[in-house]
Order: sequence, then structure tokens, then C-alpha cells
Amino acid sequence: MHAKVPFDAVLHEWLSRSPHRQPVTVGLEFGVIRQLCLYRRRRDPDSFVPEPDWAPIKESTFLPYIFTYEEVVHLIAAASAHEARHLAGGMLRMLLLILYCTGLRLGEAVRLQLSDVDLEQLCFIVRESKGKTRIVPFLDDLARELSDCLLLRRRILEATATVDPGALLLRNSGQVLPVKVASEAIRRLLRREGLKPAKGRKGPRPYEFRHAYAVHRLTAWYHEGVDIHARLPWLSAYMGHVDVLGTQVYLRATPELMRLASQRFARHWHHLDSTS
Repeated sequence: MHAKVPFDAVLHEWLSRSPHRQPVTVGLEFGVIRQLCLYRRRRDPDSFVPEPDWAPIKESTFLPYIFTYEEVVHLIAAASAHEARHLAGGMLRMLLLILYCTGLRLGEAVRLQLSDVDLEQLCFIVRESKGKTRIVPFLDDLARELSDCLLLRRRILEATATVDPGALLLRNSGQVLPVKVASEAIRRLLRREGLKPAKGRKGPRPYEFRHAYAVHRLTAWYHEGVDIHARLPWLSAYMGHVDVLGTQVYLRATPELMRLASQRFARHWHHLDSTS
């Protein structure tokens, strides 16, 4: 008869079953097991629940590439001149503008339907992303670009005699633009404009437009003297983050933000010192 092996030993062995798995993967699996143990403890208060520190560090050390404002302007201009068999320059330009002006995720932008665009109320409806639907307002200048995009998509549908699929962004064939095709078009643009090597995964990614939106918004608030931490919940909700922790990471994203934060702290400390 075999001796009963303690559950904690079994869990340790299971988590370490392969030395080549990434810490993030192990951490996610551990999280599922821990939630199951917590659920079981509701019925059995003495049941085992592993401590949170059993999981490896889940924070990514990856540092995103933050586009400068000048790089964003250059990329949007280059996108306008983009000519490819699958995607018109106007559609790629519109995609980049949506990503940068609203901070939408690539998949959220590509999946937008005409019914999700309200040019009167100046907002997008981002449906069922990360388990929830949210309203994303935008400004007049993006609304004007969207009006031009609607004219372009109408010309595409007329030229291809295609039944309108309802999506905002279309391929040259009149079909829905897949996320993979959109992502590859942005990567090709980044390579062509010298921001990404000709081969490999190094350099900025399509997702970097979302990072640029967040960092540029935070930087603008710093220059305006706004209380950043009071505004973080606003930005978090706007970007569709689960909580404010997902947004705070952008506070340390660029040297300029760090410099501005340091200057503000120094002014605050000097004020306290002079009034004491």
C-alpha cells in the first residue's frame, strides 16, 4: 500500500515538471490551482491553500518601444502612401490613427463594426473585449478621418461589387481585414521606415501604438500640472484595463516621464521644506 503524498509536495512537483517553461506560464497555471483551493476551502476551512509566493515572478521585464510624436506623424504619413495588394494606404492610415488616438488594442480596432462608430456622439463602442464592453470617446479630428475612411470603404465595395460585411476596416477585396493581415502590414511599415530590423522580432511591435498613446497622454498631463494618480483611474477605464495597476506601468516607461516626475517631486519637497 502506497503512502499518501502530501498535496503541497504534489503541487511543487507539478509546477516544476519542466525546467524550460516560462515563469509567466507557470504563474498562470499556479493561479488556477490556487483559486480552486480557495474555492474548496469555502466548504472545508482546513483544506490546503498554497501561499501566493509559491508562484514565480509574473511581472514581465520587457520594455516597450515608445514612439516619439515625430515618429508617429512620420508613420501615419508613410501609411498614407502605402500600396499593397491586400490593403489600401487609406485603410492602414485609419488603423494607425485609431490605435494612436484612442489607445485601442489592435484586435479591438480591427474588429470595429460600422455600428460601433458614432460620428454624432464621437465615440466607439468596443464590444466584449476582455470580458466587458466600453465606450471610447474621440475628438473631431479623428471623426473627420473616419468620414474619409467611410468614403474609401464605399469605393472599395463598389469597385469589387462585394456585399458589405459591416466591418469598418476592409481589405482591397472588400472582405473583412483580419488581425493577422493588419499586424503584418504594420510590421512591414515599421521595417520599411527603418524602425524595425529587416528580419526578426526585435524592434517596435504593432502594440506599441497603444503604449505611445498612454505615455503621451500621461506626459501631456504632467506638463499641464494634473494630479497623475487622480487621473490614472480615468485612463485605466478608457483603455479597458482590468484595474489601475495595468496603467501604472506606463509611469516608468520613458526617461521624459521619469524626469517630469522627479521635477514635480523636487518642487513639492521644496514647498514643504519652505513652509516648515
